[in-house]
Amino acid sequence: MRFGYGTNGFANHRLPDALRVLADLGYDGVALTLDTNHLDPFDAGLARRTAAVAADLRRLNLAVVIETGARYLLDPWRKHSPTLMDDDPAPRLEYLRRAVRVGADLGAEAVSCWAGIGPASAWPRLVDGCGRIVDLAAAAGVPLGFEPEPGMLVNDIADWWRLHEDLGRPPGFGITLDIGHCRCGEPRPVPDCVRAVAGHLVNVQIDDMRRGVHEHLEFGAGEIDFPPVLAALAEAGYGGLVSVELPRHSHAAPAVAARSLDFLRNAAKEAVDDHA
Repeated sequence: MRFGYGTNGFANHRLPDALRVLADLGYDGVALTLDTNHLDPFDAGLARRTAAVAADLRRLNLAVVIETGARYLLDPWRKHSPTLMDDDPAPRLEYLRRAVRVGADLGAEAVSCWAGIGPASAWPRLVDGCGRIVDLAAAAGVPLGFEPEPGMLVNDIADWWRLHEDLGRPPGFGITLDIGHCRCGEPRPVPDCVRAVAGHLVNVQIDDMRRGVHEHLEFGAGEIDFPPVLAALAEAGYGGLVSVELPRHSHAAPAVAARSLDFLRNAAKEAVDDHA
């Protein structure tokens, strides 16, 4: 099992410093959110900065996936806006295009995205926008992981299956599965969620959560039993990063990251021992 950590949980660190801390702690990779202070995809010096990040990742032996959950990158007033469902989705499409390009340049294992909040009537617009990005990612050779988010138009795994079908089941369109979201809103046990999408997993986020409450918690603060989840990922043959997703813990990032890795390593060992 290869563990990563999301840079949205290191918002108060410069990116090179965050990468160095994570490597020193023993993480295998990083889930890099392209944002204002961490490799801004609209920066005039993007190519130069991307090359520098690529060099850092190689030197530190860190794998990378690209996340696109920047809160106010596109609109300083409206969180996560615009989305693919807005009347003018052009800024979101450009953000995702640039994310794919950066992902290709960094050798990313996946680029992750999501729907946003919108009415059911916006579904055709979402399908159209996703189709454009799927084609772009396929041409760049970067897997696309679409993440169901509680409260968004693609809210759960069932919605992901519908989107996958409406896109024509493209081979490059995978799923980003947040383990906490499975506990929050899915009807089946968390390990069964993993099994349900095993053939389409390209990116996994991990955090603790409680039923019905979309709040990313440190491990042990929620309701998830993690060894069976990690065992299900192993049984599924998933070899990608399993990245800690704690976007509201930047105030104590190094300590939280250290605790998280210790927890996951112990849970992974318990999963192996249980199946020995």
